[in-house]
Amino acid sequence: MINVFKLSTVESDFEGFSHLINLAHQMEALQYSHITLDFKEVRWFSANMCAPLGAILYRTSRRLNTVRLVNIPPDVESILAKNGFLGNYGRPLLQDIWSTTIQYSRFEQKDDRYFAAYIQKHFASKAIPVMSDNLRKKFWESIFEIFSNAVIHSETQLGIFSCGQYFPRKNQIWFSVADLGIGMRRKLATSRNLIKPAEEAIMWAMEGRNTTKTGPIPGGLGLKLLREFIRLNQGRIEVVSDSGYWEQRPDGSNYMKPFSAVFPGTVVNIEINTADENSYRLSDELELDEIF
Repeated sequence: MINVFKLSTVESDFEGFSHLINLAHQMEALQYSHITLDFKEVRWFSANMCAPLGAILYRTSRRLNTVRLVNIPPDVESILAKNGFLGNYGRPLLQDIWSTTIQYSRFEQKDDRYFAAYIQKHFASKAIPVMSDNLRKKFWESIFEIFSNAVIHSETQLGIFSCGQYFPRKNQIWFSVADLGIGMRRKLATSRNLIKPAEEAIMWAMEGRNTTKTGPIPGGLGLKLLREFIRLNQGRIEVVSDSGYWEQRPDGSNYMKPFSAVFPGTVVNIEINTADENSYRLSDELELDEIF
């Protein structure tokens, strides 16, 4: 039996995630089935959303389902072929002449070195705002903490997925990391015995010193620095986990909303404003002319 599911336009926002979550929910019970994902109605697909979509389809394939993608509009197919997503479904990789893609990749939990090299390789060629050497190092560490959290806190056994895109005309870089773990709500309940709605569990996890990590090494500080940089940069952060959606908006305000169904893991999206002409450094990096 062939099961056909229609995909519609997917932006990196609450509605886009809702669509992917509904797709995951519809495929939840399928085993040993042929699945066709029809892109005919897709007018736009935010390239970074390949990370959560790829995670959903990988999870489906692990239940011995076969997945086929059809009717992909040329403009959408070009993007998803350049970032390598369609290579998982029998399509050739297209050359990214302008180096605007951050390749779709799946990492095992032990692949921390490969992920570190991956983010430095792809971000180094993009127009991120000027940073001091110390801050740039901390910035890489902050992004790496997203991967580390997926390894340590999610307890995923199915890997970690990432993808992104640089939009020169929009002055934006979008980057996403998705896992197929237990989610922040369940992790908080089991490790801290704190029972919160999914969106409030995300808010708790995004606070600077809140962490479910145990031991002498503090957790959460990398995410705090990342949140502060994104706030000053007037970018955006989205976190989806379980049935919760949390967003830090360009004006620094927070927005939370529950979904009607559950995402089978956690996704962190960051948007960097590349039109930002400010230079950044850590608060304890003083210039000589600021001392005398």
